Amino acid sequence: MPEKNPPSPSFLRRNGAKLIASVVITAGIVFTLQKGGLTLVPEGGDFVHVRWWTVPAYVVILIATNYFRAVRWRFLLRSFANVSRRRILAVSWIGFAAILLMPFRLGEIVRPYMIREKGKISMSSATGTVLAERVVDGLYLSLLLALALIFVPTQNPLSDKVIGLPITVAKVRAYGFIMLGVFTAAFITIAVFYFAREWARRKTLVVFGLVSKRLGAELADTAEKLAYGLHFLGRGRDAGGFLMETTAYWMLNVFGMWVLAWGFGVVHADGSSITFGESIALMGMLGCTVIIPGPPGLLGVFQAGIYAGMAMYFPAHVLTGPGAAYVFVLYAVQLVWTVVGAGIFLIGDRSAFSALSSTTEDLSGSEPPLSIDNPRTAAALERPLGGQ
Repeated sequence: MPEKNPPSPSFLRRNGAKLIASVVITAGIVFTLQKGGLTLVPEGGDFVHVRWWTVPAYVVILIATNYFRAVRWRFLLRSFANVSRRRILAVSWIGFAAILLMPFRLGEIVRPYMIREKGKISMSSATGTVLAERVVDGLYLSLLLALALIFVPTQNPLSDKVIGLPITVAKVRAYGFIMLGVFTAAFITIAVFYFAREWARRKTLVVFGLVSKRLGAELADTAEKLAYGLHFLGRGRDAGGFLMETTAYWMLNVFGMWVLAWGFGVVHADGSSITFGESIALMGMLGCTVIIPGPPGLLGVFQAGIYAGMAMYFPAHVLTGPGAAYVFVLYAVQLVWTVVGAGIFLIGDRSAFSALSSTTEDLSGSEPPLSIDNPRTAAALERPLGGQ
């Protein structure tokens, strides 16, 4: 009788360590914030001077922001197949909720699983587009942050430390430039693998093979998969469309944060309101913080990123007063809308619900989607990167 393959470990068994680590990280960040005088839930007095109409205004802007965040993905997928905006919107909004609610960004794999289609979109090609999107976002966001750090004046003198966090404001600024360097290097690397695949692979095997041949092969394989998502660069219309909608996504994000901060009375020491440039810096610090794998709901990580940005421009009493109310509502609205947005499609779109159900079954015990031993991955990677 043929031997039976051993059952694949469950999702919880494969990711149990990450789940435990996320709990520890969340507890540590929350404890540190509270010890430093910041709370996740502000006091009632912090809401006294709020212009409440800015909350529904922010919700509208947030919906538009998430629309562009989702549908721009079609430009990356067009190298393989044309996908309707409705399907992309459904898959993306459900995927965004998975990213938010699952620890260590494990939800990133939900979108590729749900969008794959036999004979049209392979798991490998879909995953490559998502990873490339992440690198482009990181580069775009860190570039905006670097420009804000250079040209937007900070309060003088700068606070020694970010309230609630054992880190200096000077180090926060340095972190922004470090993130720009990291994402620039990542983009250059995958671009080289895209335009000169064989040469880049040989050089990677030679350089890293001095340490470990296996390490060199794994790094080369990973870079090839990332580069596979850059097909859109060879199609001017898709590249332009993706960059335009990426700009709309990030600028709407800044605008929404700016409107809400103004509505909650986030002001400087002289009473002047927050500027658009400062909002760019806040979004940049938040984005560069939450892009790092963290706990479910990004609880604590989200708050730490915003407070780190605010500490560069606003006095301590603002951070612990109206600033705390602003951060609380900003987080709560984004959390609620992300879940509601996913629920809209899960309830109203049976195909989306079926796709998620299939994805859940696969994630509970399936072959690694990015494994080089996966026949679908190997076949996809054999296609010329510059081809259609």
